Amino acid sequence: MKALIILICLSVQSVVFAQAENKTTGKDLALHDDSLSTKPESSLNFIKPKSILKLEIPKTGSNELVITHAAYSFVYNETHEQAQWVAYELTKKETNNLFERTDKFLLDPEVKTGTACDKDYLGSGYDRGHLAPAADMGWSEITVAESFYYSNMSPQEPSFNRGIWKKTEELVREWAIENNSIYIVTGPLLSKGLKTIGKNKVSVPKYYYKVVLDYSDPGVKGIGFIMPNTASKNDPRTFAVSIDSIEKLSGIDFYPGLPDDQETVIEKTLCIDCWTWNSSKSSVETEKHEPAVKEERSTAVQCSGKTQAKKRCKHKTKSPNGLCSQHGGD
Repeated sequence: MKALIILICLSVQSVVFAQAENKTTGKDLALHDDSLSTKPESSLNFIKPKSILKLEIPKTGSNELVITHAAYSFVYNETHEQAQWVAYELTKKETNNLFERTDKFLLDPEVKTGTACDKDYLGSGYDRGHLAPAADMGWSEITVAESFYYSNMSPQEPSFNRGIWKKTEELVREWAIENNSIYIVTGPLLSKGLKTIGKNKVSVPKYYYKVVLDYSDPGVKGIGFIMPNTASKNDPRTFAVSIDSIEKLSGIDFYPGLPDDQETVIEKTLCIDCWTWNSSKSSVETEKHEPAVKEERSTAVQCSGKTQAKKRCKHKTKSPNGLCSQHGGD
C-alpha cells in the first residue's frame, strides 16, 4: 500500500510549477521535473547531421513573421511591444568585440507596425534591457548597431538587468568560447495582465528565459534558465532548468531542426555538471547595461561626440545621452 501511494504521488508531481517559499532567494518561480538529471546521459553521444540550417530558430505559428537582422532573428509581439523571442548563434570568434557599443537606441525599420521608443521608458524606472546583448554583437559595426533596436529591448528592473541578468550573459559568452559555438534563444514570458509603461503600453515581464544549445563535440548538451525580473544575489545555476520546462511555460518549440530523438533527449536533460560555472571577465568584453531613460538635463553640456577630425564636438546639448542632434542626441 505504501509503495502504491508513493507511485501515485510521483505521477501527479511529474511536472510541478510552484512558487518558491523563500522569497529572499529571488527565485520566485521554481520548476520541478522528474526527468531532470545532474549527470550526463549516455544517449547524448549520438551521430549528428553534418549541418542543420538555422538550428537556432524556434518553431513559430503560421501567423508569426520571423524577422532576421545580420546577427539575430526574432518574432515581434505587437500586443506586448517587444520580441517574443530573439535567437542567434554565437561563435568563439564573435565574442571578440571589434566595435564599441553605440548606445544609440533606434526604432526597428523591419517592424512595420512600429516599436516602443524612448518616451515609453522615460521616467518609468525600468532599464532598456537587451535580449540579445550588445556584447554578443560587437564583431561588426552593423550588428552592434542593430542590437540597439527597440525590438531587442524589454523593460527590466535595474537591479536585475545590471546584476543576475548581466552575470548570466557573461557566463554564456564564456560557454561560446569553450565550446566554439552555441545556439541561444532569449525572451520574456509574456501573458495577459502584465503591468505596462509608456504610451505604447510596453508590457513589463515578470520573468525572462534563456535557452542554450551546444551541438558540438565532444558532448552535446542543452540548458535553460528562468529568472524573475528582480534583484538576486544567487548564482545563475540556481535558475537552471531543462529546456522542456521552458517550452511548457512559454509554448515555444525550441530547436525543432534537431532530429526528433535527439531533441527529446537534449531538451529533457538538465546536466549541471556538463557546464562551466566560473565566469572570467578578463577573457571577454563584458556588457555595459543601459540604465532607464532619464529626464532631459536641466543644463546644457558639451556634446561627447567626435568630429571628422577626431576632435570633440563643440555643440551644447541637453540630451540624456550626452550627444547633440548631429551625433544622435534626442
